[in-house]
Amino acid sequence: MSKSYRKKVFTLWLLLSSPILFLSLVIYLTSQGFLGALPTFDQLENPKSNLATEIISEDGVVLGKYFYENRSTARYSELPTNLVNALIATEDIRFYDHSGIDAIALLRAVKGQFLGGSSGGASTISQQLAKMLFTDKPASGVERVMQKFKEWVIAVRLEKQYTKEEILSMYFNKFDFVNNAVGIKSASQVYFNTSPSQLSEQESAMLVGMFKNPSLYNPNRRLELTTSRRNIVLDQMSKYEFITKERSDSLKKLPIILDFKKADHNEGLAPYFREHLRGELKKWCKENKKADGTNYNLYTDGLKIYTGINSRMQTHAEEAVKSHLAALQEVFDEHWKGYTNAPFPKDFSKDQINAIIDQAMRRSERYRRLKSVGKSKKEIKKIFNIKVPMSVFSWQGEIDTTMSPRDSIKYYKFFIRSGMMSMDPTSGLVKAYVGGINYKHFKYDHVKVGKRQVGSTFKPFLYALAMQEGLFPCDEVPNVPVVFEKQQWGLSQDWVPKNSDSKYEGMLLSMKFGLANSINTITAYIMKQFGPHAVLDLARKMGITNDLQPVPSICLGTFDLSVYEMVGAYSTFVNKGLWTEPVLITRIEDKNGVIIQEFQPKVNEAMSKQTADIMVRMLQGVVDGVYNPAADITMGTGVRLRRKYKFENNIGGKTGTTQNNSDGWFMGITPQLVTGVWSGNEDRSAHFRTTYYGQGANMALPVWAEYMQKVYNDSLELGIYPQEFVIPPAVDLLLDCQANKLGNENFTEEEF
Repeated sequence: MSKSYRKKVFTLWLLLSSPILFLSLVIYLTSQGFLGALPTFDQLENPKSNLATEIISEDGVVLGKYFYENRSTARYSELPTNLVNALIATEDIRFYDHSGIDAIALLRAVKGQFLGGSSGGASTISQQLAKMLFTDKPASGVERVMQKFKEWVIAVRLEKQYTKEEILSMYFNKFDFVNNAVGIKSASQVYFNTSPSQLSEQESAMLVGMFKNPSLYNPNRRLELTTSRRNIVLDQMSKYEFITKERSDSLKKLPIILDFKKADHNEGLAPYFREHLRGELKKWCKENKKADGTNYNLYTDGLKIYTGINSRMQTHAEEAVKSHLAALQEVFDEHWKGYTNAPFPKDFSKDQINAIIDQAMRRSERYRRLKSVGKSKKEIKKIFNIKVPMSVFSWQGEIDTTMSPRDSIKYYKFFIRSGMMSMDPTSGLVKAYVGGINYKHFKYDHVKVGKRQVGSTFKPFLYALAMQEGLFPCDEVPNVPVVFEKQQWGLSQDWVPKNSDSKYEGMLLSMKFGLANSINTITAYIMKQFGPHAVLDLARKMGITNDLQPVPSICLGTFDLSVYEMVGAYSTFVNKGLWTEPVLITRIEDKNGVIIQEFQPKVNEAMSKQTADIMVRMLQGVVDGVYNPAADITMGTGVRLRRKYKFENNIGGKTGTTQNNSDGWFMGITPQLVTGVWSGNEDRSAHFRTTYYGQGANMALPVWAEYMQKVYNDSLELGIYPQEFVIPPAVDLLLDCQANKLGNENFTEEEF
């Protein structure tokens, strides 16, 4: 063989192999970082992604999330076979055979570029994952070529570092399916209101089809195009025998049926609860650090927040509030129909009403935004009087209308609001938390944040003090006015509390009858015996933290407290004298399920067991009614729970109605649950004109009744049944006033 021939052969082989050599050199230089930094070993081990924090109910339901990206991780075991098969059939059929780069697909792509024809995609799942994880969007064609080399190197490293199953999990968890759905877990929830493991074949095919271009194949915008893409995925599954041709054809005939649940904090269960937790958790993140010394981030660290909320009970509570308040609103609207100043009293002047509207305007988010951009008060007022298109709340659904922002403020003044909380009195776990009637339109929380005048629901605190200090339920007090002299009590003038009516006037009434029928003169008698300081001391032991003034009028509940405080306080009676702090969070875990912190309630002995047992029975008298021989009548302000709602089990409670019917309360106790409800308008000056409608027994008690009916109907799932309070026989003997009169006049506390 001549020298010239060998030279020609060498040159030919050099020409033929030069692309391969060049490619090998470029890949080597890329792997060494000459074309830009590559991820370190640690970055490969721990690829960064923003993980949403999840709020989880006690029964395992995700109530909501806090996120920059609505991303939650799904383990490979959570991915159904049909989902994995759809991805492999569509994106990378040789996924299990290559090590990051599919040479066959690559050669086919090169051939297609130079010789024409169908080339198909050359990127493997590993390369696509590399692109999502570690590379930015290229600014030019040259950068795109350089990025492709990086993707090859990273893909090979990923294949060495992870199992095939782990790569699939990372890929599904990283992809952005648009509509605030990042990762397969969020996408399953957002588009089909389900979990990945429950996805059907056609649902899996639709989601996999979105990998090609999620904005283009967005089922909310281009359903027909998305359906076509889904059918291509089904064809691919049939082509590679993951499903039969017949199965593919039948699935392709099915329409895409979405159960779209956009990740929106205005929607979903317990929005008021979730928003309250947001503030508490942001404080927690500032006070707690990760292993690397940085503070936890509520929106990116994938925390798991476990709560005591039961999703079924929360649903029952929200439905009860909606059901009663919608009906009550109809009555309220009819009640004020034809009144010029509605819903304000007829003696209100135009200036008074304007002052109320102006104050609400200044508190609005719209006002704050306008002020922050430098608008003057005059300019803002003008803007508030310009009619604009808007959607407003109604109990029949949102109404699209044209209205000025100022008129919308007055429109919303008509609506009766409500707050409700239900807790386990022993563990302190808050089971249901309804802060209002509609979070999107009424964001103010009437459970923890809002405080309203408590009225007669505070009276059990005084009666508990009286029982603790040696009075008895059957002790009789004359129903006559009680005078608090101005000099003795430090008042500007003498104060004489009055009853709401003249019934039982001048009669001797037992203490338990006085509580059952919320008679003010009996409550005033107790206050005069022990004074406000003693009452407030007991209230603080029962978890009342509000700064209350030690004045005689507190006996009628003239001050403001929250539903949260009141429910916690009433738990003391059921829990044998121990106040248990309501628990909103039970534990916090990191993204890997490692417990960071567990929460236990504060507990305080507020009163003796005997006093608590007496109070439970006296609160039962509110519902069962208490007999008064002088009037020959059995009455209680909560008797409609028996007569109208037909409850037959042990129930205690207390209604509360404040001045001018501005606030209606009901505090209800059972052996397993303590639940409080408040209802009223945003402004105290807007209210029912009569106590018939405005009393707590009409405003709030029905919410409690409907909620408990639903809970008891769901007892098999919840484990909450009609039960009896466990009370010693001596307490029942103490409350048997007829027996005491006949033969127990000398019955003493020591015998009890």
